[in-house]
Amino acid sequence: MTSDTAPGEAFVWIWLPDRTEPVVAGRLARVDGQFVFNYGRSYLQRQDAIPIYLPELPLRLGALPPAAGLTMPSCLRDAAPDAWGRRVILNRRFGRKGREVDTADIDELTYLLESGSDRIGALDFQASPTRYEPRQAAGATLEELLDAARRVEDGTPLTPELDQALFDGSSLGGARPKAMIVEGDKKYIAKFSSRTDVTNVVKGEFVAMRLAALVGLDVAHVELAKVDVKDVILIERFDREKVDAGWQRNAMVSALTLFGLDEMMARYASYEDLATIIRHRFTAPKETLRELFGRLVFNILCGNTDDHARNHAAFWTGKDLRLTPAYDICPQPRAGNEASQAMLITGDERSSRIAVCLEAAANFLLSPHDAAAVAEHQIRTITEGWPGLCRDAGLSEVERNLLWRRQILNPFAFEGAPMHLADLLAATDRPG
Repeated sequence: MTSDTAPGEAFVWIWLPDRTEPVVAGRLARVDGQFVFNYGRSYLQRQDAIPIYLPELPLRLGALPPAAGLTMPSCLRDAAPDAWGRRVILNRRFGRKGREVDTADIDELTYLLESGSDRIGALDFQASPTRYEPRQAAGATLEELLDAARRVEDGTPLTPELDQALFDGSSLGGARPKAMIVEGDKKYIAKFSSRTDVTNVVKGEFVAMRLAALVGLDVAHVELAKVDVKDVILIERFDREKVDAGWQRNAMVSALTLFGLDEMMARYASYEDLATIIRHRFTAPKETLRELFGRLVFNILCGNTDDHARNHAAFWTGKDLRLTPAYDICPQPRAGNEASQAMLITGDERSSRIAVCLEAAANFLLSPHDAAAVAEHQIRTITEGWPGLCRDAGLSEVERNLLWRRQILNPFAFEGAPMHLADLLAATDRPG
C-alpha cells in the first residue's frame, strides 16, 4: 500500500493513568502532506482526561497541526515503528519483494495501523473511534521468534504462524531484530543477533546494561538467554505494570519529542539542552540531572556512541515528566580510538572523552569535584565488576578482548582527563 492508496485517518486510543482499558482520545488525519490531530469531544469532556503531551497537544477543540518542521506531532511519532518494525510490515505485505521496497513508500498511517498494539508507551492506533480491537500475536517460543526474525532479515516470506508470532515486535522502535514475550507478571523485549553482526552485539549489550546497574544507574533489568546456539537478551519492560484488572501502561515521550525535533534534525540534540529541560520541567531535577550525567559518563566509558535522542525518554503523567530507566546501552564497534557521541555534550562538542563531560558539569548542577567523583566511581566499579560479568555472559577470550580497552574503557575516553582519572587506566590493563 503506497501513499496514494493509504488510509486517510487513524484514531488515537490512550491508556489513562491507573487504567487497564483504553479510551479514544482523538483523530489523526492527513491534511496537505501533514498529519493533523484533533481531540474528540467525548475525551475532552472526561474528568480524567490528560494531554497526550504538553506543550505539543494541549487539551482543546480544533485542529492541532504539528509544530514547524514536523510532519506529525512528535509524541504520536514516538509510538510508530522504527526500522525493524517497518521491515516486519514490509515482509508481511510483500514477502521477498519487501527487501526491494523503500520504507518511505509506505504511508505513516499504514505503519501505525498495521503494527502491533502493545507498543511502547500508552497509545495505540485504530481504524475505529468506537471499537478497540488489539492487534496482538499469539504466544510463541523464543525459538519460533528467532526463526521468524531470521526470515525477515533474509526477505523470506513468513508462514502465517511465524508472521503472527513476530507481529508484536513490529511496533517497537530501533533497528535490531526483536520481539515481545510475556512471562507471568512481566513483559520483556527480546533482542536477537543479526546476520550482519561482526561482533556479539547481544552479549555486549547485556554486559553494558549490567555494568550500568553496578555503577548505580537506573537501568532496565536484563537477562541473557540462549536459543539453540544463539544468544538472546531479554529486557524487562518498564512501561507496563500488571495489576489484578490487567495491564497498566505508562505514557512515555522520547527526548526527541522533548526537543521538538524530528529524525532529520536529531544531530542538533544535546545533553546541554536536555539538562535545561530537566531543570524546568522534571520532577526532582537535581537528582535527575545527576542521573543523566552518570549516564553520559557511562556511555563514554562503555563505548556506547548510539546515545541518540530516541534512546532517552521520560514518563509523562499528564502534567509531570520523570526520566525512564536507561535502555539500549550497547558498546559500538569503532575503527580507531577516536569516537563521538550521537548527542552533543556541550556547545558544539560531542567528543567521547571524560574531559568534555567535566567541562559540562555545571549544566548538570555539579561541581568539578563531584563530576570527577562520578567518573572515578564508575571507572573503579567497571574494572572490579568486569571479570564477574565476563563469566555471567560466558564471554570467550576473543569476545573479552574485542570489548575491553577497545569499546569499554577505551584510552581515548581518558585523553585530557585529570591526572588521577587518567592514572586509573593503568589499573584496567587486564582483560578479565
